[in-house]
Amino acid sequence: MAVPKRKTSKARRDSRRANYKATAPNVSACPQCGEPILSHRACGKCGYYNGRKAVDIKEKELAN
Repeated sequence: MAVPKRKTSKARRDSRRANYKATAPNVSACPQCGEPILSHRACGKCGYYNGRKAVDIKEKELAN
């Protein structure tokens, strides 16, 4: 079984871990209503996807 001959230094260990980064989600504007939406998903406001109505959106009634 392979065993390291020397202890890995903190600088070498930390520089290896420095390449992991979180990426922001790709957000684009809905061509129908202009709302920001995630790619490849139906719009939550108007329900359109790829130029067609995909989901029926019910208007939420405001509770007083």
